[in-house]
Amino acid sequence: MRRGGGGVQVILRVAGGLAEDEARSLHDWLLLDRNVRRAGRIEMASSSPSAPGQQGAAILDLVSLVLGNGISAASLGVSIATWRTTRPQQPTVTVERTNGSKVTITGASPHEAQRLLEQLLGEQQ
Repeated sequence: MRRGGGGVQVILRVAGGLAEDEARSLHDWLLLDRNVRRAGRIEMASSSPSAPGQQGAAILDLVSLVLGNGISAASLGVSIATWRTTRPQQPTVTVERTNGSKVTITGASPHEAQRLLEQLLGEQQ
């Protein structure tokens, strides 16, 4: 990312009934992508805050990324678009910044995913 400071945090949400399984698959896919892994911190997260004293594991249905300077939005877009093509039914992925702005990736085109993420993250081509 072309950012200063500690990087840009984004949350990836995968739509559908199997959101946790799909989020885990996307998480694992991103860990295998050298560019993403090298330039960011990738973690599973939960969309449900845990209640004090709650027993049991939270449902991990989000992927949290803190992206540093070594990756472009285009590269992340290609990785997400490519992962989607490996799924039996290409799930919708919403990428959200901590400021509330977000984009939704529904098409199969890596170029479209790149464009959307560049727009979200404020990068110029």
